[in-house]
Parts: sequence; C-alpha cells; structure tokens
Amino acid sequence: MIKRTVFNELKEHLKQKEMTLITGPRQAGKTTLMLMLKEFLDKGGEKTVFLNLDIESDKHFFDSQENLVRKIGLEIGKSKGYVFIDEIQRKENAGLFLKGIYDMNLPYKFIMSGSGSLELKEKIHESLAGRKRIFEVATLSFGEFVNFKTDYRYEAKLNDFFDLEKEKTKAYLEEYMNFGGYPKVVLAEEFAEKKKVIDEIYRSYLEKDASFLLGVKNLEAFGKLMKIIAAQTGNLANVSELSSTLDISTQTVNNYLQYLEKTFIIGKVAPYFKNVRKEITKAPIFYFYDAGLRNYALDRFGGIKEPNDFGFIFQNLVYNILKETIRFSARRIHFWRTKDGAEVDFVIDDGSKVIPIEAKYSGFKEAEITRSMRNFIAKYSPPRVFIITSAFEQRTTLGKSEILFTPFYKLSENFNS
Repeated sequence: MIKRTVFNELKEHLKQKEMTLITGPRQAGKTTLMLMLKEFLDKGGEKTVFLNLDIESDKHFFDSQENLVRKIGLEIGKSKGYVFIDEIQRKENAGLFLKGIYDMNLPYKFIMSGSGSLELKEKIHESLAGRKRIFEVATLSFGEFVNFKTDYRYEAKLNDFFDLEKEKTKAYLEEYMNFGGYPKVVLAEEFAEKKKVIDEIYRSYLEKDASFLLGVKNLEAFGKLMKIIAAQTGNLANVSELSSTLDISTQTVNNYLQYLEKTFIIGKVAPYFKNVRKEITKAPIFYFYDAGLRNYALDRFGGIKEPNDFGFIFQNLVYNILKETIRFSARRIHFWRTKDGAEVDFVIDDGSKVIPIEAKYSGFKEAEITRSMRNFIAKYSPPRVFIITSAFEQRTTLGKSEILFTPFYKLSENFNS
C-alpha cells in the first residue's frame, strides 16, 4: 500500500458535515483512498455504505433522491453513518442532485469521488456552494514516491535523506521523471508492465473521459493535440498555429485545451505583465500533471537518459511543486517573457509583490544568475528570488534581492519560510 499525504486531511474532514469531494486524474488513487477511509471507519465501529456508479447494479439507486435515501437507510439505518459514492460524475446533473440530498439535513456524511468532467459538465461548484470541500488527489508526489521506494524508513526525515544520499536521490528523481507517479505504474516492477499500465490509462482517458464524458468527436485531433502539448512543455502554445497544424478551428483547439485542463491532464500558466506593449503576447504555457503520461504521449516513456532531456521535465516537476505549495492561497503562477527574449520560468504574484523562480536541472558548481533573471530583478526589484536546482544550495544577493539557490525538495519549505 502506498501512503498518501492527503489521507490524514481526509480523515479530519470526516468530522465535518459538508460533503467531501475527492477529485483528480483517472487512476490517481481516489477509489483506493475512499476504501481506506471506509476501512478506518469500519474498524472504529461506524456504519458505512459504498456505492459505485461504474457498477450497473448500483446505478438504479440514483434514479431519484428518494431511491438513494431509501438505499442508504436500508444499509445503515436512519442514524449517523457514512456514505461513499464512487464515480459521481456518471450521474447526470450531479450537482443539483447532491444539493437536494444535502438540504434534506440527513444524519449521513457523504464522501464522493469524481473526475474533472464533473466540474466541466455539472457545475458542481455552483450547485454545492458552501456544502462541500474539494480535495484534489494528484498522482504521487516525488516525496510519496521515494517514501514508498525506501519502505518508509525515512518518512519523518526525508530531506535529510535527500541531503545525504545525493546519488540515490538523483537516481530516484530520474526514475520519477521518466515514469511519473501513477500508483499502478509505480507498483509495477517490470518495464513492460509499467508500459502496459500507462497505455491502459492513456487509452482509457481517450475512450472514456474524452469520448464518452466530454463528447469529443475528433479523437484523432484530440490525441494529436496532447502529443503536441507534450512536445512543447514549457514553451508557448500558440492556438492559431495549433489550429493550422491540426486542421481544426481555433475554437475547437481552445475547447480541447480546456477539456485537458478540466480532466487534470495539463495545467495552464499565463504570462505575467505590467506593460502590455513591452511584454510578449498572451499565449500560455502548459505543463502536465504527470511526467509519465507526458512521456508516453511522446513515445519516450522510460526512455529519457541524457541530462539535457530532463530540463523541461524538471521544470514541469517544479511547476507541480509550486502548484501544491500555493494551493490554499490567493497567489497565482505566471511566467515572464519579453520581446527581447528575456524569460523567467515562473513568477508568483500575490497582488503586492512578485517572486521569480527559475528551474535549472543541470549541476551548479557556483551561484550563477542568468541575464534574464538579472533583467527581471532590475525591472521589478523582488525581495526574494529562487533558482531551483537538483541538489545545489546557496544564498547570495543582487541589489536588494535575496537569491536562494534551493534544491527542488526544499522548495515548499523555503518558499513558505
């Protein structure tokens, strides 16, 4: 069993009346977490029921709110109990359906899982405003991955392990950047099995989420778009060029990109600008939620060996760490590029100050600040600057800015300090 850091948060939320909604990519471990929560409650003597909308025999209980309430009452009675509903996105108008259930003020706590299509099609945010809390479960983080690989021997002192075991850390990092963090991929021991698993995840996404749930008609173009975005991770995505390459309308490209975002395949980063005339166009940059899926789309799954090839994947890793680091704040991730060619990978903006961040996988022997970063510092005078590295660590200053060369595994800790 792979331990997930979100499990304790989910356990704590069992005490709250509001509905618990677990979302995230297909095969990221949502159902496993729900079963673990059910087991925890069962051991504590609580009453539980587990329903799955992917199972034909469970579907008819959702024909009406009355039917569902009767089924719950049959299984756990009319007193306190816990109701687990897997794959809630299968229910048409799920948001309104659940709102009606919640407003009955029943003695039941609801814990549900749903894919991104739930948000896209049913607008659950609006329907359940004030009635739910969303927990986004991504594929395994690097920390979760290494804890599992090391049998949890260093669970309470993982950064110490990274600091002392640099060669092992590098090997784990390159394995993680090659294969990603889908739990079934990590659990598979042989390369052939890992590839079989990621192939199933990829095809299942196209056939079930894209085709069935999202109604994508041109699956060939949709699949090609995924490959193109994978190939230009960390680079500008020009919708007009994508439209021309795929021979589909710009509106369709925008729709497909939105689908990929809403189903937790890619995340979008918009440019940071103060002066529109001087900054480059508003074309975004996209990053993948999981490096393994990105590599598979490019037919490079497990086949990345050279240090130079890891550059954009490392940048993608830093994006995911940043996304997790700021998820409970009003801060936003941007990038910075000018017509002069200056560029900074990430800019965190909280409305009052900015923090520029560069991701550099290649080894450092001494602190080096790029010309682009120097340009940004000269223009915006940020109080802190981060250069994220694979292992190098040092502090220096440039003008009034503190420059922190920080290993990726210390980014969250140092960023919030």
